[in-house]
Amino acid sequence: MTTPSGFSATKLLLISALCVFASGCARDRVYAGSPAIEAIDGDTLPAPTRADVAAGERPYLMGAFDILTIDVFGIDELKQRKVQVDASGRISFPLIGGVQAAGLTPVELAREIESRLRGEFIRDPQVTINLDETVSQVITVDGQVNRPGLYPVVGRMTLIRAVARAGGTGEFAKLEDVVIQRNVDGQKYIALYNLQAIRQGNYGDPEVFAHDIVIVGDSPSRRLFRDVISASGLIVGPIVAILR
Repeated sequence: MTTPSGFSATKLLLISALCVFASGCARDRVYAGSPAIEAIDGDTLPAPTRADVAAGERPYLMGAFDILTIDVFGIDELKQRKVQVDASGRISFPLIGGVQAAGLTPVELAREIESRLRGEFIRDPQVTINLDETVSQVITVDGQVNRPGLYPVVGRMTLIRAVARAGGTGEFAKLEDVVIQRNVDGQKYIALYNLQAIRQGNYGDPEVFAHDIVIVGDSPSRRLFRDVISASGLIVGPIVAILR
């Protein structure tokens, strides 16, 4: 038996099977729903741009309401000064007034303060800045975890670590129903992961970033994948999609 396109039924079955195991054929289709969901290639979410967020091993970018300790070496009046970034992303520092802090790393802010102090106020200022508390770079962990809430992202954070920070999964958590939501350049992405498969080493532990939303267990986001899963059959890896 030959199909109108010239492929035998056996070849079509083989192609379909390969699509299932590679999770590829379902990734270039748009599925109905509100909102519509389009599966895309790859098994991880795209990393945020600098404007979205920066975390992990990369330098930390400060944000509104972060609390800093600023020290100017050798100047008693400017030692260990604790300041908070205001809602507009600025701090106020003696002698130089307001300085933009949001979007800078602590090192970049220290260099900016040095440049403003140098010459007119201090011959060769040496400024160090330590991050005391972050409230701008957080993730949301919700659903079937023991301590749902907001958690700071300092250093590299992964899905497994995020769930652990939230006290681990609850007794009735659906480990195959773990969703990450993320905005990148104004586009909303969602990804479906199986926590048990990650723990078993079936695939990598995905990195999460500030402003991500992690939902463990059944959720409206999980239901968006219903059509993708029904069309793909066996799912052997993560599913990443764009919300239209």
